[in-house]
Amino acid sequence: MPAQSRCLLPSDIESRLRQNNPWWVEKPPEALPRFRRWAFQRVLKNFELGLAPVVLLRGPRQVGKSTLQAQIIQHLIETRKVHPKEILYVQFDNLPSWKGFKKVSLDPILHIAGWFEDNILQRSFNDLAREGRTAYLFFDEVQNFPEWASQIKHLVDHAKVKALVTGSSALRIGLGKESLAGRVSQVSMGPLRLWEIGAMGGLDLVPYFPQNGADAFTKPDFWKGLVAHGAARAAARRQAFAYFSERGGYPLAQVRRDAAWEEVAAELRAAVIDRVIQLDLRSGEKKGQKRDPRIVEETFRVACRYSGQYPSPAKLADEVGRALQEKTGARRLLYYLRFLDQSMLLRLVAPLELRLKRRRGYDKICVCDHGLRKAWLGESVPLDSEGLALDPDAATLAGRLVEGAIGYYLGEFPELGLHHFPAREVEPELDFVITAGDRRIPVEVKYTKRLDPVDDTDALKRFMEKSGNRASFGLLVTREDTEPDLDPRIIRIPASTLLLLR
Repeated sequence: MPAQSRCLLPSDIESRLRQNNPWWVEKPPEALPRFRRWAFQRVLKNFELGLAPVVLLRGPRQVGKSTLQAQIIQHLIETRKVHPKEILYVQFDNLPSWKGFKKVSLDPILHIAGWFEDNILQRSFNDLAREGRTAYLFFDEVQNFPEWASQIKHLVDHAKVKALVTGSSALRIGLGKESLAGRVSQVSMGPLRLWEIGAMGGLDLVPYFPQNGADAFTKPDFWKGLVAHGAARAAARRQAFAYFSERGGYPLAQVRRDAAWEEVAAELRAAVIDRVIQLDLRSGEKKGQKRDPRIVEETFRVACRYSGQYPSPAKLADEVGRALQEKTGARRLLYYLRFLDQSMLLRLVAPLELRLKRRRGYDKICVCDHGLRKAWLGESVPLDSEGLALDPDAATLAGRLVEGAIGYYLGEFPELGLHHFPAREVEPELDFVITAGDRRIPVEVKYTKRLDPVDDTDALKRFMEKSGNRASFGLLVTREDTEPDLDPRIIRIPASTLLLLR
């Protein structure tokens, strides 16, 4: 054991690290849920392949990133037989104040790694590697930590380690990804997918296409196979969608199905939205620039009202200004809207640009989760057929919310491009256009109880008829299971089946 550590830590930070790594002293960690999110296998595979020393896991707060890390640590110790002292876990938004630390080091990640080598491993990372073993480093919620990417880059460039880095800000993580080019593989994880909601409720549901790769999406038979996949699991699919309609896709909302919604809503507001405002709001601020938490809150409230739509920033700014009783310009509103996009509480889907034309239209707002919207607005809108049968007046709003849910969901697939198509001269509006390889797939959401075979497919047909759009078929997303369309180019897919895609 070294006579003196070269990297000393303030006592409160050292104490918290030891508390968060109980396996160092052969104490069991807290009990973990048996259910594992889809990203568990993806992250573990990236770890094992070792093509990049850093795995980057992105996602909004409270979708299960910390739990996934704990499950991987448990798997490494119990299944892979990694020595417990070769694993370091640091939860950055749960450490004591950094004020004392700043006097010790300007590079806290490197400093903690050095402390870990001296005091826990009692050898260097490279000495451990020469013994045929690897140290595993887990850095949770790094996005608010200055210069985190350059420190991790230095670490993996000079030491043989494997690192899992998580964060809930797309902006800060994205900047880090650029600095870590060639050293990182990325996984994005949003709220629970529909088959995961079903699995948590004891339903037998599986995704249709868990792999990556854009080529399959360009074939009509692929989408027809998805329709058949959903039809074969109709009862379980509808029940899972009813769960989603009632409480959304956040794990804490589905795990606590026995709790009153008011309790769950309060926890969602505190654990997700308030944490973003308290911990992430100052991230990326420039000198002399301060973000106003009141405007962030009101912008998210207005964005929730317009999920699935693309209102102008001027319209949104007017509503925010009236609520706060102060003038809020469109430019300022757009700045806050993009902050919420960077925090992954919503996704802004840009309009499709064709033939180098000047961009027309505004970004479509897609809130990350139906349940989070319900918790923030205090407004209950059923999405499933049974709920809408009891509240038929909610059908129009439900259709917009389903459109927003689909936009956020499809935007998670890295191999696909996603845009919306505003109305232009003689071309009608389309809800989404998916780009897969060099092909485009138009998508129209029609959430009415009955479909009009002419009017409801007109936008799809017009888009497909323009050869420059490179679209040979289109998707009509419906509320109910329906008979195949008379036009073989149009594939009808219930929204709940589309959400089983992956």
